[in-house]
Amino acid sequence: MPSSRLVELYAHSVGVIRDTRIEFSDGFTVLTGETGAGKTLLLDALGLCLGATPDTARVAADDIRAAAVFLDREGREVALTREAASGRLRSAIDGVATSASALRARAEELIIIHGQHDSLALRNRALVRSLVDRSAGVETGELDTVRVQLRDAMELRASLGGDDDARRRELDLISFQIDELETARMESDDELSDTLDQLGRVSELREAQVTLARLSADLDDDERGVLSALARVIAALPTGRSLNAVREVLDGALRQAREGSRELARLLDPDIIDLGLIDQLDGRVAVLQSVARKYGGSIAAAREQLRDLRARRDLLHDLAERSHGLDQEIAELELREGLAARAVRDARDAAAARLNASIATQLPRVALEGATLRFDVSGADGSRIDLLFAGNPGSELGPLSSVASGGELSRVLLALSLETVHDDVVAVFDEIDAGVGGQVAQQVGECLAELGTQQQVLAVTHLASVAARADHHFTVEKRATNHGVAATVREVRGEQRVEEIARMLAGDGLSDESRALARRLLAR
Repeated sequence: MPSSRLVELYAHSVGVIRDTRIEFSDGFTVLTGETGAGKTLLLDALGLCLGATPDTARVAADDIRAAAVFLDREGREVALTREAASGRLRSAIDGVATSASALRARAEELIIIHGQHDSLALRNRALVRSLVDRSAGVETGELDTVRVQLRDAMELRASLGGDDDARRRELDLISFQIDELETARMESDDELSDTLDQLGRVSELREAQVTLARLSADLDDDERGVLSALARVIAALPTGRSLNAVREVLDGALRQAREGSRELARLLDPDIIDLGLIDQLDGRVAVLQSVARKYGGSIAAAREQLRDLRARRDLLHDLAERSHGLDQEIAELELREGLAARAVRDARDAAAARLNASIATQLPRVALEGATLRFDVSGADGSRIDLLFAGNPGSELGPLSSVASGGELSRVLLALSLETVHDDVVAVFDEIDAGVGGQVAQQVGECLAELGTQQQVLAVTHLASVAARADHHFTVEKRATNHGVAATVREVRGEQRVEEIARMLAGDGLSDESRALARRLLAR
């Protein structure tokens, strides 16, 4: 399969790098330079182009710009750029504005960077799991989807308001309250006041009948009645023309009084008072007042509660049905999750077995001949993956982060990087050879040079024996200028490369011996 290739890297105002453009070629390329010269800043500039979050302490600048030009697997040119604008970094792919996440997604198809800090990351189980998954293309999409569906279903199940027993208890209470309110048969919000008014009118009429009966008895013509007394008064009047007028007036009054008494007697109707109606109204008032006291203080509040209770009852019935359906759905999802987890576990077991076998062939190449490295997979879906290590034959395997020395950790990382790097992308190694030297350093150089025959390889190194194996060599130098300190990058060839290798061997104390050794390394 054709490989991706980094064609050019441009950096402007990235730390002490003022303005640098590097054109890369196929094979194995190294970047060297004194400590602090700016080699890491070049990788920072590359990282910016790949969508990385910038280290503001190193690359903060108002006019920062970085661009990386690649050829993808199809031979098409891809330009990834990042530049400061209005206080934030703006991203673009082939000149079209995009997001940093889009840059990262595109960069994953083009390049992979292995850094020295990755040795510490080997303590992270998630990173180790990702390493295993990438090595064999383990797919977890189905398992992830099922787990999201299961989580959502369980969250919905929990949101339905507790368990079935709790809902049944609430439903029993609500049903009792609805029955009590419906039994009251409340017809309107004003029914209590209207019934009280009607009861008041009937009660007033009853009281009026009692008064009318007493008054009628008082007017009666019997000996004790008012009319009889008036008649006796008229009969007792002396005769004579002078009293005739008075007698006529009194006779008229008696006749009118007797007429009024008869009219009053006609109003006395025992059947006009319905005692059953009064009892009925009393009972209705008692019912309505009881309901009002228990359900909000008024008939209007009680009727509103009845509507709310009916709605809640309907909801509980619906929730019960949905809960039953969700229980079935959750059971099915749990079954699917178990099957998907088993499939992922099997895939990770197979990937780990292949890695264990292939890494065993790489360990001797990084001076770990007697060491053992094993990916130990556990868990239902194989998500728990530990790196176990033994530095010597017969030693007991233990967690890599606990039993490996710093040098061993770096060499293990290099062995992993060499085995798991994708040969169709650009491979960048950032000082992962730190902490090694001598024969190990030569073997590291051989490994990187071998990789360079399969794909484009870039390495930042301090080791002369690694740099000497490269096909192309760039050095980063820091110089004082009128505007401060600035870093420059230049490609070294011929004697210039001999001088740089000699500097890496002997530091500032260059000598004929260090130059001769540099030539021997380059020749070899």
